[in-house]
Amino acid sequence: MKIDFLYLNEPDMIQAGVLDSVRCIEAMRETLSLFGRHDFLLGGPKADEHGLQMNFPADSDIPGFPLDDGPDRRFMAMPAYLGGKYHIAGQKYYGSNSHNSALGLPRSILMVTLSDVDTGAPVAQMSANLLSAMRTGAMPAMAATYLANQDSRVLSLIGPGVINKCALMCYMEVLPEIDTIKLKGSSPASKTALAMKEFIKERYPQVKDIIICSTLEEACRDADVVSEAMSVTKQDMEEFKMEWFQKGATVFSMGTYFSKEYEKFLGTKMVVDNYGMYEKYMNNFIARGPVDELGRKREWCIMGMHFVHLVNTGQVKREQVVNLCDIVNGRSAGRTDKDEIVMCSIGGMPLEDLAWGYECFQRAKELGIGTKLTLWDEPYMC
Repeated sequence: MKIDFLYLNEPDMIQAGVLDSVRCIEAMRETLSLFGRHDFLLGGPKADEHGLQMNFPADSDIPGFPLDDGPDRRFMAMPAYLGGKYHIAGQKYYGSNSHNSALGLPRSILMVTLSDVDTGAPVAQMSANLLSAMRTGAMPAMAATYLANQDSRVLSLIGPGVINKCALMCYMEVLPEIDTIKLKGSSPASKTALAMKEFIKERYPQVKDIIICSTLEEACRDADVVSEAMSVTKQDMEEFKMEWFQKGATVFSMGTYFSKEYEKFLGTKMVVDNYGMYEKYMNNFIARGPVDELGRKREWCIMGMHFVHLVNTGQVKREQVVNLCDIVNGRSAGRTDKDEIVMCSIGGMPLEDLAWGYECFQRAKELGIGTKLTLWDEPYMC
């Protein structure tokens, strides 16, 4: 039996609408609805793991062995199955190295494979840098339709890179009153912050004020919506303080949210995309011990892990941490008070990559774009 599959490079993906924020938001809504109805599988014994990560050691006696010589040096495979109208299996796979920037490359280089659920045969292989960034950015915007005050005017983008650029494109679709945007990069002279400012000026003329902030506190204060998408080393982590957030603020964290004042989350509405995933992160954190290989105290820096810590220590009940999928499916309320502070942790799942990859694949077939490749005409061995 002959097996063909469609290969989509990055220009193909753009033509297939990978940057279509409205469609991506709705795909994420459908994905979370399916997640809430348990019509999915992820990896691991409880089917709730983000993926399998391979890290390199700090040193090795083997000549030429790859080393962990900077942040984000890893490979990761993220398998999943998503049901409903998608009924597709597959995985996202990527390699990551912060030194890529010196080569003019993105930090991570990603691919997504879609596979037939029954045979396992590939049906599509696609460039996934834009796909992954777009689905990541669409998730908080989708969540904002339930959690943010719809008259929000001030949006703060902490970490003004690719993820928050895609998130911005999606926020602007669901929060039409935004007229002030704060940016916080590594410094006031951050190239990414300056580039983001120019992008906003060109694309969103309705935004009256664009403010590049010097400190994390400045970025958080007076913001109606805070969108955090930082990727920083341990030594560069800044601590967030709850008193920086005004009444009614909605805070989305997709990257690094470092806080030591866990008890101050108790007065907020805590929301997660996948509680089991953060439980796994916490279990792995505990298993690695309280200090790193240099004897330095280790700190977790993911918002959802803060929520798990509060549950594990008996400070809140598990049901007080709300599942975003239950909000989407009408089982739990979203924002219930204009003045409540909402903290939402979005770690991302390969289900989202499959959904948005499938949508782009279907559109590519409609448009007749991409390259058909042959795996075999007949298998050499069976």
